[in-house]
Amino acid sequence: MVASWLLGILSIIMLLLAVFAAMMLVAAFRNRIIAEEIFLEALPGAFEGFRILFISDIHRRRLPIKLLNPMKGKVDAVFLGGDLTEKGGSMNRLYDNMTLVAGLAPVYAVHGNHDYRANISLVDNIIRGSGAILLEDESIAIEKKGSRLLLTGVDFPRKGGKKAYQPLTPLSGPDASLCRIILVHDPLWLSQQSEIPADLVLAGHTHGGQVVLPFVGQRHVDPFYQVYNAGHFVLPRKDGSTTKAKMLISRGFGTAHLPLRWGSPSEMHILTLRRGSSRERLAD
Repeated sequence: MVASWLLGILSIIMLLLAVFAAMMLVAAFRNRIIAEEIFLEALPGAFEGFRILFISDIHRRRLPIKLLNPMKGKVDAVFLGGDLTEKGGSMNRLYDNMTLVAGLAPVYAVHGNHDYRANISLVDNIIRGSGAILLEDESIAIEKKGSRLLLTGVDFPRKGGKKAYQPLTPLSGPDASLCRIILVHDPLWLSQQSEIPADLVLAGHTHGGQVVLPFVGQRHVDPFYQVYNAGHFVLPRKDGSTTKAKMLISRGFGTAHLPLRWGSPSEMHILTLRRGSSRERLAD
């Protein structure tokens, strides 16, 4: 009698766990695009309405053709925030993903930590072969109607891990006064910088915790991620000016380790740049 009762309870628990796991699996493969406006006071007038498709942490996922193809001609640039693949990931899938986004608009990319765990030479050949520009601690000026917007891509450290980021080379000449976007895989880069010489920082890596359980929340080893986990932030530039830097940390499109998500849905972003200011959440 007791054994039958216990068996029934265990069966119910196992069923609930199976349903929960199935829900996490479905959430991991959800296709979601968030459209939002980013206000930058230093944005040149020519870049008003400039639209960026920002995708980070693709890992093993296939980018959705039906969702992205209609964006051709409707976005001005594609920014890829690293972890475009991972160790054991399909290089054919990486090729297909890069071919897809390269057909939408000019593509700019940086490395993530998982890219270096794959065959990095082959990864780089596929990225560059698609026509994308791979930025490794370097900057490029995006031009439009005689105006320029500076994009700096921060490379993930090949040695020393994520705390081995080096300070950016100071800008000089005309570039020093340009509106600047920094594309970096891991927002922990911020903790290594004495100042943030940018108007906008775009990052990923955190997956928003990936699995955020009720009453438990997100679990991160580094306390930095307890604050800078996902979403929008406003940061002091610490360069002697009163200007603030804005930052968006994406939850990413793919998953790390296991294809499961809960409380932190996958996402891609369409960012429309606007000239001016707006209220943003201020991080502690």
